[in-house]
Amino acid sequence: VHTKTHSTEKKCICAQCGKGFINQSYLKKHQRVHTGEKPHVCSECGQRFTVSYSLKVHMRFHSGEKPYQCTECGMRFFTRATYKNHILNHSGERPNVCGQCGKSFKDAASLRRHCHSEKPYSCSECGKSFTRLFRLTIHKRVHSGEKPYSCTECGKSFTQAANLKIHMRIHSGEKPYSCTLCEKRFTNRSYLKKHQRVHSGEKPHICSECGQRFTVAYSLKVHMRFHSGEKPYQCADGEEGVVKSGGSRFHTNVPLS
Repeated sequence: VHTKTHSTEKKCICAQCGKGFINQSYLKKHQRVHTGEKPHVCSECGQRFTVSYSLKVHMRFHSGEKPYQCTECGMRFFTRATYKNHILNHSGERPNVCGQCGKSFKDAASLRRHCHSEKPYSCSECGKSFTRLFRLTIHKRVHSGEKPYSCTECGKSFTQAANLKIHMRIHSGEKPYSCTLCEKRFTNRSYLKKHQRVHSGEKPHICSECGQRFTVAYSLKVHMRFHSGEKPYQCADGEEGVVKSGGSRFHTNVPLS
């Protein structure tokens, strides 16, 4: 049966979209896309799936099982697809290239979403759209305030398991991401990316008032207070407000020009 997947023998044709399959079983599963049938139900949260394998993978999110481990950094993953995408982070390979703009992607699914701008999942609260259902589920926690993942060390809660995992590195001291230029290490990839701008000189955040550029968004946010006059931090002893916490050089009574 598997060998047929490499041949052109696809005799079972979907009447709805014309897609061909090697046997009736695959065709029947495919037709659930058109009918909306989702017979496989998660006993934990009630989420439904069209095929049993999707339910099997989903159950790992509840159990915490991550069967795929990276031999480079030790990170573990729920699915083989996310594991294979992660491996490309180490190699730097991005084999899927957009024919229109030349932008490259690690996986074919990301390329498809880029090309077609597919965002079929919309939030009923604010209308924001997402490419994947799980991203919409996570987004909804912004409105509900739900933070199901809690740190056992300090009690801080998070909307995503990934954010809790990154937070736990503060307690463990683990810093898996290292700068190749100065060997400084970081707890997550985004911090490393921001740090690398120190070496490249990149300053992507621009002030709309005066044109000054900054390497990180937070620096621009603080800078904008000089234009707006906002001083959110006030001394309990009644001293003049400050633009930024932790720095006496930001105490000022001088009007901003």
